[in-house]
Amino acid sequence: MFKQIKLGFLAIALIGLLASCQNDQQARDEAVSAAAGNTTTASSTPQKPGQVQPAANATTPAPPTGPTTTIKFEEQEYNFGTIKSGEKAEHEYTFTNTGSEPLVISNAKGSCGCTVPQWPKEPIPPGGNGKIKVVFNSKGKSGPQTKTVTITANTDPPNTIIYIKGQVEKADAQQ
Repeated sequence: MFKQIKLGFLAIALIGLLASCQNDQQARDEAVSAAAGNTTTASSTPQKPGQVQPAANATTPAPPTGPTTTIKFEEQEYNFGTIKSGEKAEHEYTFTNTGSEPLVISNAKGSCGCTVPQWPKEPIPPGGNGKIKVVFNSKGKSGPQTKTVTITANTDPPNTIIYIKGQVEKADAQQ
């Protein structure tokens, strides 16, 4: 019985992963909805633009414990323009720790496997800067794309969302 339940959860997770890589704006719409406060979390923390409350499930990484700080990105959305299917778009998002405590990023997660972030593992001191590199792999994609990266840190609220978007054209058949 327990094995069947585990398999059921695994199937649901796989369906969710596949659905998140669909070629539409669903990921952005959900993120925008969450940032606007349209969630069912128990917390009453006010929402800030680009920040959301974590979902109440076991796969959400726990934010670092201890004092909180603030983070400010130079830009929260990057448009890579038009690329051919199979090409990769990458961008570095620069941020500043605008608070009075060291900033600790515990996780950065793309909305699907095609969007991979790299983030600093060491604490960023107050007033210090850091970069999050995001690589979007357009293999198998076409049309307009909007992907999100959710950053979990010792901020209030603990999740901040950045976006990468653009247009993917089908690759030439002769390539």
